[in-house]
Amino acid sequence: MHSQRWMTLLPLLAALCGGSAWATELDESPAFTVRGFGTLGVARSSSDQAEFARDFSQPRGLKGGQWSGRIDSVLGVQANWRATPELELVGQLVSRYRYDESRVPQVELAFAKWEPDARVTLRAGRIGADFMMLADARLVGYSSLTVRPSTDFFGPLFFAHFDGADASLTWPLGSGLLRGKLFAGVISEKTPLTVELWDTSGSSTRGLVFDYLAGPWQWRASTTSVEFSHGTEFSRQLATDLRSTSVPGASAAADALTIAGTTTRYHSLGMVYDAGPLQVQAMLNAVRHAAGYLHNSHAGYLLAGYRVGAVTPYAGVSWWKSRLKPYSTGLADPLLNWRYDFIMAASVADQTTYTLGARWDLRANVAVKLQWDAIRGSAASKLPVIREQPGWNGRTDVVSAVVDFVF
Repeated sequence: MHSQRWMTLLPLLAALCGGSAWATELDESPAFTVRGFGTLGVARSSSDQAEFARDFSQPRGLKGGQWSGRIDSVLGVQANWRATPELELVGQLVSRYRYDESRVPQVELAFAKWEPDARVTLRAGRIGADFMMLADARLVGYSSLTVRPSTDFFGPLFFAHFDGADASLTWPLGSGLLRGKLFAGVISEKTPLTVELWDTSGSSTRGLVFDYLAGPWQWRASTTSVEFSHGTEFSRQLATDLRSTSVPGASAAADALTIAGTTTRYHSLGMVYDAGPLQVQAMLNAVRHAAGYLHNSHAGYLLAGYRVGAVTPYAGVSWWKSRLKPYSTGLADPLLNWRYDFIMAASVADQTTYTLGARWDLRANVAVKLQWDAIRGSAASKLPVIREQPGWNGRTDVVSAVVDFVF
């Protein structure tokens, strides 16, 4: 954004993204404020062999050749009450396309934030899951240069929030500020898998984040672990059938299907440069699953935009690749082998996405975006698309048009 307009909107965007400790301009805000954000968008995919979805919380995606406003349209409202100079209460309701195909508003944020001084911030309640850089602002389309956050990069992260607490400490370092944050809590998200709904309610999470801000530069390194409390019924039943054969190889294959009690770790690095007309983002992540049939993966993206007047053309590339874990049942039963191969292949990701688009800042709080994503993957790539058909070859083109706004 143009620097003058950005400074004007900074208090609003910081509040909508969870109340950043960096936005000291919020101290001048009224004691009680109600703000909102939204996205009205349509998109279409060129392939009818798989459905393109925004994230894993969505049960249906874009059908080939049909325009739809399903995946990107969002409406949210947020209230901030500064009860004392040190204490602020935040609540946010969001209506979006959810796992049960409804748009029933859900409480995305509900926390108390205490800042005894400029260096220390403590929050408790329902907090945005910023397990990776920019993750806590994924629903606020106006804060993003692109139509939607990179599906390749944020695909493994279907958690929007967690219930718990975090503590941040900020101190000067060199020419900038270094912030360290610890957090812990419980997630309660649901995601629709190919054959059933996976409920992660009660899964514990904890992590560590370091941010460094210096002039136009922002850097982040983070690590997060999630210990899943529940698995899926489909994998549990298949594991039971495999163990009933008493074949050692089948028993080992059954163990690989266990999710409950296993831990997944998310590691990420991120950089944002935003100065004058130029904006550049670069991110990398690595996801490591203890569960055997959830394949380890790495992903990344590079995005750059250059503002000319009110229009910012941008281009980017992203990728998501799995590292397969080889398992075999050791059985001659074709039905059991087919079921096992089906579930093992369900979490394979092997694709690259090329993005071109433009953002037009129509007004101080309204932006129009047009975007083309060229997804080029292998036929074995089942993520991040959903409901793939036997003819899926890993390739599709997605065209999107949205209006983002804040108020």
